[in-house]
Formats: sequence, structure tokens, C-alpha cells
Amino acid sequence: MTITFTPDRVLWEETVPGGNHWSGLLRRGSALRLTDLEGGANVSALFYNQEEKLERYNMPDTLKAQHTAFLTAGHVCYSDMGRVLCSIIHDSVGWHDTVCGTSDNASILDQYGTATFQTHRNDTYRSGRDGLLIELGKWGLGKRDLVANINFFSKVTADEDGGLRFHSGHSRAGDAVDLRFDMNVLVVLSTAPHPLDPNPEYRPAAVKLTAWHAGPAGESDLCRTSCEQNRRGFINTERFYAC
Repeated sequence: MTITFTPDRVLWEETVPGGNHWSGLLRRGSALRLTDLEGGANVSALFYNQEEKLERYNMPDTLKAQHTAFLTAGHVCYSDMGRVLCSIIHDSVGWHDTVCGTSDNASILDQYGTATFQTHRNDTYRSGRDGLLIELGKWGLGKRDLVANINFFSKVTADEDGGLRFHSGHSRAGDAVDLRFDMNVLVVLSTAPHPLDPNPEYRPAAVKLTAWHAGPAGESDLCRTSCEQNRRGFINTERFYAC
């Protein structure tokens, strides 16, 4: 069921074209809706504690604590301090990749060829890694701050031999995921193609960002109650902000 909200709760909206990047601060109690505008989008995302950026999204702890290999509604994103950075409070897609990382310049060149800014301007073929690094640099961060990311809208499964399969067409135009921020979080995004996307053409989809006021997680919140570890994670988070 889609979460609806009145226009007075919307804080701002922005569209990120395919193959581009974005970063910004989302405050505790706000939410960010990512909407796939064309179908087949991929949003590589990283999260950092805005007050202390050495605390950031931790993929192993997030998956281990919730006994999952992928993320969807009811899951949270843990920091490496055991706190909840953000929660997935709505998801029309059902599966978001957590293990495949981002494309790099070598993989982009090998799959799509060359399209530089000098010749193609904003249609340059930019890798997910470069997009994230550009945004990280705006906040005093760099290569050493790159960690395992989430690929929203993308689905990858493993077969019995450990081979990875990318599911083309997994996300459709209009699909959306809502992230509620339970801390003040620096969000860093890239809309470059998923590294396993087999499409021979560089045609990443645009994504709309809608920030809105969601309020804090209640005691019966799905993300809080989905497992005992999440209850403890929210307690750790609330203690961080206690006066």
C-alpha cells in the first residue's frame, strides 16, 4: 500500500537524470521517496551520520541483524555503531540489491565504450563509483570513505553454484521506495547503471526525489517491531539524541 501525504508535508522535490549523482542532508524525522520515472532505474546509495561522518552504513551488520540478503519494506539500514540510520517504510519494488557494489570506469568502458564530458557534455558515460566520489568530495570525504552500498530498484539473485543473475525489468516506471531517516544523515546517491546490468546501451533511468515530513518511528512501527535486533537498534539511536 502506497504511503500518501498532503502537499504541506512535502519539503522539496528534485529529479536526478540517469547517470548522474546527488547528495544532501536528510534530518531525523524526514523521509525521502525515490521514484523510478522510466523503469529499470538503479540508485546506488551511501549513508553517513551527519554529526560524525566516520559512522556510516554497514552492510554486513544490516543483513546479519535482520537475517536477509536484500532489503525491502520493514527493514532498516544500520550504522557501524549499531544505530538505525534510516528505515524502509514503503516499497513497491520488493527487493533491493545489497551485495554487488557500483560500476567503475573500467567496466563502463568495457561495456559501453567512451563518451567523455568534452564530447558528450552531460551525456557522458559516468560510473557509479565516480558519481559517488564526486558527491563525497563536496563533504570532505573521499576514496577511503567508500563502503559497500545499496542498489535501490535492482534485483540480483545467486544460483546454486554462486553465480549472480541480474533481473532486468525488475523495477517499473512509477515504482517507489520511501526511506525515513531516524538520524541526521548525509545521503549520497548515483543513478549510474548497476554493474551487472546487461543492457549494451548506456541508458540509465531518471529518478525523482521527494523529501517529506514523516515524523519519528512509533512504538508499533513495522521497522521497529520486525525483529528484536531492530528494537535494540532504535533504542541505541534514541539514546544518541537524548537530552
